[in-house]
Amino acid sequence: MKKYLAIVAICMAALAGSAPVWADTGSAPGTAAAATAMPAAAPVAAAPAAATPPAPQEAVSSDPNSAINPGDTAWMLTSTALVLMMTIPGLGLFYAGMVRKKNLLDTLAQSFVVTCLVTVLWFVIGYSLAFTDGGPYIGGMSRFLLHGMGKFTVSDLSAAIPESVYMTFQMTFAIITPALIAGSFAERMKFSALIWFMSLWLIFVYCPIAHWVWSANGWLAKLGALDFAGGTVVHLNAGIAGIVTAVFLGKRVGYGKEPMPAHNLALTMIGAALLWVGWFGFNAGSAVSAGGRAGMAMATTQIATGTAALAWMFAEWVARGKPTLLGLCSGAVAGLVAITPASGFVDPVGAFVIGVAVGVVCFWTATYMKNMIGYDDSLDAFGVHGIGGALGAILTGVFAVKAIGGTSGLLEGNPGQLIKQLIDVGAVIVWDGVVTYVILKVIDMTIGVRVSEEEEREGLDITQHGEQVV
Repeated sequence: MKKYLAIVAICMAALAGSAPVWADTGSAPGTAAAATAMPAAAPVAAAPAAATPPAPQEAVSSDPNSAINPGDTAWMLTSTALVLMMTIPGLGLFYAGMVRKKNLLDTLAQSFVVTCLVTVLWFVIGYSLAFTDGGPYIGGMSRFLLHGMGKFTVSDLSAAIPESVYMTFQMTFAIITPALIAGSFAERMKFSALIWFMSLWLIFVYCPIAHWVWSANGWLAKLGALDFAGGTVVHLNAGIAGIVTAVFLGKRVGYGKEPMPAHNLALTMIGAALLWVGWFGFNAGSAVSAGGRAGMAMATTQIATGTAALAWMFAEWVARGKPTLLGLCSGAVAGLVAITPASGFVDPVGAFVIGVAVGVVCFWTATYMKNMIGYDDSLDAFGVHGIGGALGAILTGVFAVKAIGGTSGLLEGNPGQLIKQLIDVGAVIVWDGVVTYVILKVIDMTIGVRVSEEEEREGLDITQHGEQVV
């Protein structure tokens, strides 16, 4: 027994001479936890074993930016991945299932190339223009090529997470917005023109509007306009650009005269499901923390989406006699769109009402209004994202709850908030519409924006990419 006690004493002595105990306990030297974590061993004759150096660790506590919250950072990393999933593969599949088979690969390629293109442009200049101080209308160049962004750097908008995470999170928003536009001009734009259009549109339309609404120095932010996750910055923005582009390009060859059935609605349903799941990163992630507001944003997102899908389905059932899978998917996306600006400001009842309203309204705009006016919004980017984004932004001014987002809406006796929301919507429509038209005109005068009639009839998969789905 004495022999075993001696062995234990030797082992304890070896431990006492090895790595600091706080490397495992998480306590810093000098704290009570470090002092009591391991009792001192009795001295023994044997020399202690050689100490093993502790594994390298990030010394967050020694950095002035030690306020970085690991839990919030983990949630934002997850949210960023979820939002990226919304574009590739979510939006890609959602749109690809609705086009004709001969344009399937071109539609997928559009979402993919926009992801790659915006990633580079955001790194070079986009993030700096959108989120650095600058002035009330556009940011500065202090983050050109992400200059000055270090390991522990935080921004005024992301004080609890690394700025690199916030930058990448906002990058995914910048990626999906121009990708959404493609739904309005599907099956008829040159791929080369698409690359030029998306690049110029990001810099001259998306970045200024994102700065207006989301930068602390933006004029709409100072006005007090509410847009929690992108009702105007993302969806209305994309929808207005979409309708301008659709009208500029003109209708598809044979539109209204020959059938243009969706190629594979199973792909569309899978894409819609990926969008729905990814949207929790979109909305709940916009809280920029893993707290109560993120939880409420997640709840309101789910409620509005399910409600809007049912509202569209029942409206279609009454109007056309049958509920369709495409209608269910479109209604769900409309609900996601409309709750986006409101998700961090409204309660579940407000989310329910928004879902009912947008499901019915967007069913009407994507079907009857489009046919009455006669424009070819191929995949209803304007009818769902443009109208849904505007409606959601306006209803945010009606249903905003002070206890949730710190600002009251019309129902809590603050009609001024509704006026601010209308100014936000109007400003985005005017700037987006005018600048989008100018960009299209410049591209059309140089390389042209639309494929020829022969190329369109043959299909963009072959004529633009030299490949096809067998």
